[in-house]
Amino acid sequence: MPMIRECIVTTLSEEGKVHIAPLGLIATRLEPLGEEREGWIIAPFRPSITLDNLRANPFAVASFTDDVLVFAGCLTGNRDWPTRPATHVPGVVLEGALAHAELKVEQIEEDEQRPRFYCRVVHQAMHAPFLGFNRAQGAVIEAAILASRLHLLPREKVERELAYLQVAVEKTAGPREHEAWRLLIEKIEDHYKHGAA
Repeated sequence: MPMIRECIVTTLSEEGKVHIAPLGLIATRLEPLGEEREGWIIAPFRPSITLDNLRANPFAVASFTDDVLVFAGCLTGNRDWPTRPATHVPGVVLEGALAHAELKVEQIEEDEQRPRFYCRVVHQAMHAPFLGFNRAQGAVIEAAILASRLHLLPREKVERELAYLQVAVEKTAGPREHEAWRLLIEKIEDHYKHGAA
């Protein structure tokens, strides 16, 4: 199985409007002009603004952060996070990112559900040390993934996994993790309250 790294991906529309979304990037190796290089695959589900933006403007920025409130916020409607301009591609970097990678789409593999955008790393930079995740941060990331796939997963699977993840939140969360967890749980409960199975 390929390595997948959860991050915040920013893309630009044709008009230059910024879109911020949590996504798991898939590690890959690119071979442009016979030279093998490391790269990332962005594989957004259809329909998605990220997918539309990558077609209109084939660049993205992956911001790596340990602030799980950004992940939860994006999934619950808050996509207004501070950014600054990228340096080598059209786009923006998430303020507070520990590191980022500026990406250029080299190839597209079409798919009815999840097209794959193979991206070359144009530039990458470290901004602050990564001091490690606590268990609550990992639990929030997993809950965010569940919340993004409620239309694909059986309710009993979602509820079973949330019950397991909640233990880590209760034992190790700080204020931002508690707030992120609350936002995700409210989103999931609201989804089921309105008749989703």
